[in-house]
Amino acid sequence: MHYIYLLFAILMEVVATMALQASEQFTKLGYSAIVVVGYGVSFYFMTLTLKVMPVGIVYAIWSGVGIALIAGMGRVIFDQRLDLPAYLGIALILIGIVVIQLFSKTATHG
Repeated sequence: MHYIYLLFAILMEVVATMALQASEQFTKLGYSAIVVVGYGVSFYFMTLTLKVMPVGIVYAIWSGVGIALIAGMGRVIFDQRLDLPAYLGIALILIGIVVIQLFSKTATHG
């Protein structure tokens, strides 16, 4: 169940971050409200995950997957293009998450 909480925390963080871009420096009230609520919900579900997983592992997964999703959505929604080194860096972050999940004894599996 903790992985479902973490997935929901990631998705809400992505929604909040995309709304942050759309809020135009908090000048658009609707998007600004989504930012505040989205991050609040994200942090709440992250705390549920922290009951069974170490904070370093949770944060690595939360931020790494969030980075990749936001970069992809930024490209699609806002036409924000990244260069090859940026994509390689994101790929290395995701590889790091896979290594943690497959080989680390501190990551909670199950």
